[in-house]
Amino acid sequence: MLPQWIIEKKRDGAELDSVEISDFIRGYTQGDIPDYQMSALAMAIYFKGMTPRETADLTLAMMHSGKVIDPASIPGIKVDKHSTGGIGDKISIPLAPLVAACGATVPMISGRGLGITGGTLDKLESIPGYRVGLSEPEFFQTLEKVGCSMIGQTAEIAPADKKLYALRDVTATVPSIPLIVSSIMSKKMAEGIDALVLDVKCGSGAFMKSIKDARLLAQGLVDTGRAMGKKVTALITDMHQPLGRTVGNALEIQESLDILNGKGPADSQGLTIELAQRMLALAGIQITNHDSRLTDGSAMKKFKQMVKCHGGDLSAGLPTAGKQTPLPAPKSGFISKCDAEAIGRASLLLGAGRAKTTDLIDHAVGISNLRKIGERIEKGEPLCIIHSNGRENDLSPQRSCFQTLETAFQISEQPVEAPPLIIEVIQ
Repeated sequence: MLPQWIIEKKRDGAELDSVEISDFIRGYTQGDIPDYQMSALAMAIYFKGMTPRETADLTLAMMHSGKVIDPASIPGIKVDKHSTGGIGDKISIPLAPLVAACGATVPMISGRGLGITGGTLDKLESIPGYRVGLSEPEFFQTLEKVGCSMIGQTAEIAPADKKLYALRDVTATVPSIPLIVSSIMSKKMAEGIDALVLDVKCGSGAFMKSIKDARLLAQGLVDTGRAMGKKVTALITDMHQPLGRTVGNALEIQESLDILNGKGPADSQGLTIELAQRMLALAGIQITNHDSRLTDGSAMKKFKQMVKCHGGDLSAGLPTAGKQTPLPAPKSGFISKCDAEAIGRASLLLGAGRAKTTDLIDHAVGISNLRKIGERIEKGEPLCIIHSNGRENDLSPQRSCFQTLETAFQISEQPVEAPPLIIEVIQ
């Protein structure tokens, strides 16, 4: 069929067959189908949706647009985790070595942050010398030696996704469940994994603001993974407040190290342990005390080995900001709001994130010592500590940062119950 006939078919709400989808994606990847026709199909999908079978076929087509890692080339049972992204979400960093310490292999292809949402790769690059762009032989060697490796998407993996995502970003077709699912799963399935655990964030600091939308995305991810013959579980977790007590690249690495030392905030440590349990269950590894790997040093040992294989040097220390400024509580009471979106915006103003992909980030800046919903605070005590590195010399953005943070917190005279972190599990 001609490309316009396929566009017309989806525009009218009909179901595309596997050949139509694969031919269209192949033509787009090779440059035979122009951007304007791909944009038209994306918009048709946005309005008319896709069946689970269509979404799985689209995922397969995007996955096979580039290199697919042969599972046999990676040792052990291969399991990964993907988060849809949130404020303070550093869980992948302690999670991968924890699961590796329990006997599974974790080949993790991670992403960078854009806007207020941080990226795992940016956080890892806070570690002096850490390289996210390993060659394929280096990636395999690290997996064989350590059991986990965290790298960025290469040019060979799912190139159709790279092209299509950039197009969706400028054609108002990003918030489409089938297109989101195929984008996520095409990269993950190209890793050669056996199983996948998904952490779908829901709340002000997440892409999915409502539980309804988060549930639709989680179910779509699970259905597509199953249709591709993989074991998949999805958790819907709260992102109305930041995860953990730090936001910012080096600050989140330090919190990750705390978790790997058996410490760290209760929510970020608890979610790390919960996701590890889910990953190990899908991998068929029966360990009742997997959390002990955080206290006996074995997970930290795996992390240090991985960092060394990536060229990183933890002994060189993490970058620190030149100025730490507490934000005092205006009154005593209980924290009733700690808005993740506002805190993410404040962190972006400090330089911890990118407004556009070409921006340079400052790994040292961010926000720490965040108070959480339900906690008691006295007047004058810090709601958080702002780590800045020169932006304070420019009064306008610095003042905006403080103003944004002040709106992020609300204090109630009455006790407030902390919201549950795990909202729902889809298996």
